[in-house]
Amino acid sequence: MKRVLVLAIVAVIGVALFNVASAAADIAGASNATNLQESVDLTTAANPNWGKGIGGGIAAGFAVVGAGLGIGRIGGSAVEAIARQPEMVGPIGTNMIITAALVEGAALFAVVVGLLGFVL
Repeated sequence: MKRVLVLAIVAVIGVALFNVASAAADIAGASNATNLQESVDLTTAANPNWGKGIGGGIAAGFAVVGAGLGIGRIGGSAVEAIARQPEMVGPIGTNMIITAALVEGAALFAVVVGLLGFVL
Protein backbone atom coordinates (compact mmCIF):
# COMPACT_ATOMS: atom_id res chain seq x y z
CA MET A 1 0.00 0.00 0.00
CA LYS A 2 2.85 2.35 0.84
CA ARG A 3 4.53 1.74 -2.53
CA VAL A 4 1.29 2.47 -4.39
CA LEU A 5 0.94 5.74 -2.51
CA VAL A 6 4.51 6.76 -3.34
CA LEU A 7 4.02 5.87 -7.02
CA ALA A 8 0.78 7.85 -7.13
CA ILE A 9 2.44 10.91 -5.58
CA VAL A 10 5.34 10.76 -8.05
CA ALA A 11 2.89 10.36 -10.94
CA VAL A 12 0.90 13.40 -9.82
CA ILE A 13 4.09 15.45 -9.52
CA GLY A 14 5.17 14.37 -13.02
CA VAL A 15 1.82 15.28 -14.54
CA ALA A 16 1.80 18.58 -12.66
CA LEU A 17 5.25 19.51 -13.95
CA PHE A 18 4.20 18.58 -17.46
CA ASN A 19 1.06 20.74 -17.29
CA VAL A 20 2.74 23.67 -15.53
CA ALA A 21 5.43 23.80 -18.19
CA SER A 22 2.84 23.81 -20.96
CA ALA A 23 0.89 26.61 -19.26
CA ALA A 24 4.07 28.61 -18.68
CA ALA A 25 4.95 28.32 -22.36
CA ASP A 26 1.49 29.60 -23.32
CA ILE A 27 1.73 32.53 -20.90
CA ALA A 28 5.28 33.38 -21.97
CA GLY A 29 4.26 33.19 -25.61
CA ALA A 30 1.27 35.48 -25.03
CA SER A 31 3.17 38.06 -22.98
CA ASN A 32 6.32 38.19 -25.10
CA ALA A 33 4.62 38.32 -28.48
CA THR A 34 4.44 41.75 -30.09
CA ASN A 35 2.20 40.47 -32.85
CA LEU A 36 0.30 37.25 -33.49
CA GLN A 37 3.00 35.70 -35.67
CA GLU A 38 5.88 36.03 -33.18
CA SER A 39 6.57 32.88 -31.16
CA VAL A 40 8.71 32.01 -28.17
CA ASP A 41 12.29 31.01 -28.95
CA LEU A 42 12.67 27.57 -27.30
CA THR A 43 16.43 27.42 -27.84
CA THR A 44 17.25 30.08 -25.27
CA ALA A 45 18.60 29.37 -21.79
CA ALA A 46 15.29 30.48 -20.27
CA ASN A 47 13.35 27.59 -21.74
CA PRO A 48 9.81 27.54 -20.32
CA ASN A 49 9.34 23.90 -21.31
CA TRP A 50 11.83 22.36 -18.88
CA GLY A 51 9.06 20.55 -16.96
CA LYS A 52 8.00 18.66 -20.06
CA GLY A 53 11.23 16.71 -20.03
CA ILE A 54 10.82 15.83 -16.37
CA GLY A 55 7.21 14.75 -16.87
CA GLY A 56 8.10 12.71 -19.95
CA GLY A 57 10.98 11.06 -18.14
CA ILE A 58 8.82 10.15 -15.16
CA ALA A 59 6.13 8.73 -17.43
CA ALA A 60 8.66 6.68 -19.38
CA GLY A 61 10.23 5.49 -16.12
CA PHE A 62 6.89 4.29 -14.78
CA ALA A 63 6.29 2.40 -18.01
CA VAL A 64 9.64 0.63 -17.74
CA VAL A 65 9.16 -0.19 -14.05
CA GLY A 66 5.67 -1.55 -14.72
CA ALA A 67 6.93 -3.69 -17.58
CA GLY A 68 9.76 -5.02 -15.44
CA LEU A 69 7.37 -5.98 -12.66
CA GLY A 70 4.96 -7.59 -15.12
CA ILE A 71 7.62 -9.61 -16.91
CA GLY A 72 9.06 -10.68 -13.56
CA ARG A 73 5.69 -12.00 -12.45
CA ILE A 74 5.21 -13.77 -15.77
CA GLY A 75 8.59 -15.47 -15.47
CA GLY A 76 8.09 -16.41 -11.83
CA SER A 77 4.67 -17.90 -12.49
CA ALA A 78 6.00 -19.82 -15.47
CA VAL A 79 8.83 -21.31 -13.41
CA GLU A 80 6.35 -22.36 -10.70
CA ALA A 81 4.07 -23.93 -13.30
CA ILE A 82 6.97 -25.82 -14.88
CA ALA A 83 8.05 -27.03 -11.42
CA ARG A 84 4.57 -28.45 -10.85
CA GLN A 85 4.26 -30.05 -14.29
CA PRO A 86 7.66 -30.54 -15.91
CA GLU A 87 6.16 -32.25 -18.96
CA MET A 88 4.40 -28.97 -19.95
CA VAL A 89 7.63 -26.99 -20.30
CA GLY A 90 7.10 -26.37 -24.04
CA PRO A 91 3.60 -24.83 -23.99
CA ILE A 92 4.26 -22.91 -20.77
CA GLY A 93 7.51 -21.48 -22.14
CA THR A 94 5.86 -20.49 -25.41
CA ASN A 95 2.97 -18.76 -23.64
CA MET A 96 5.41 -17.03 -21.29
CA ILE A 97 7.46 -15.60 -24.16
CA ILE A 98 4.36 -14.42 -26.06
CA THR A 99 2.92 -12.73 -22.98
CA ALA A 100 6.23 -11.10 -22.08
CA ALA A 101 6.54 -9.79 -25.64
CA LEU A 102 3.05 -8.25 -25.41
CA VAL A 103 3.91 -6.60 -22.09
CA GLU A 104 7.17 -5.28 -23.53
CA GLY A 105 5.34 -3.91 -26.59
CA ALA A 106 2.84 -2.08 -24.40
CA ALA A 107 5.70 -0.67 -22.32
CA LEU A 108 7.53 0.53 -25.41
CA PHE A 109 4.36 2.24 -26.59
CA ALA A 110 3.99 3.91 -23.16
CA VAL A 111 7.61 5.11 -23.26
CA VAL A 112 7.12 6.61 -26.72
CA VAL A 113 3.90 8.37 -25.65
CA GLY A 114 5.60 9.69 -22.50
CA LEU A 115 8.53 11.08 -24.45
CA LEU A 116 6.34 12.52 -27.23
CA GLY A 117 5.07 15.08 -24.73
CA PHE A 118 8.64 16.29 -24.35
CA VAL A 119 9.24 16.57 -28.09
CA LEU A 120 5.94 18.17 -29.05
